[in-house]
Amino acid sequence: MSSQRRGAALPKRKKEKIDGHLPLGRHIIADFFGSENLNDQPYIKKTLFEAAKAAKATVLGSKFHRFSPQGVTGYLLLAESHISIHTWPEHGYAAVDVFTCGDMDPHPAFLLMKKKFKSSSVKTVEIMRGF
Repeated sequence: MSSQRRGAALPKRKKEKIDGHLPLGRHIIADFFGSENLNDQPYIKKTLFEAAKAAKATVLGSKFHRFSPQGVTGYLLLAESHISIHTWPEHGYAAVDVFTCGDMDPHPAFLLMKKKFKSSSVKTVEIMRGF
């Protein structure tokens, strides 16, 4: 049900039946390493909104906070679930979460974020939810 990779993007997965049932959602949990712009709250917020658009998601709300001296946490509440990020700029690291329900594919959002943060490598797990 899940896969881990380092340094490569997740392959696109078709909705597959498990025990005769389609998953209710797909959840990508990712560690972004060697990333940039992780202390720039406006850039992070803009990137998450662009990720939601790439996934064709409906944004219901958002909240972002910049820590002192560094780090940003933020999320988008989606009609289809959520996108979140927590950053450690001093380590070039971001914890990213993209959860979508129904037929929505989380991969376009994940791939856009990986590109925009210029991550040199990623570690990912994808969970098919609802089983």
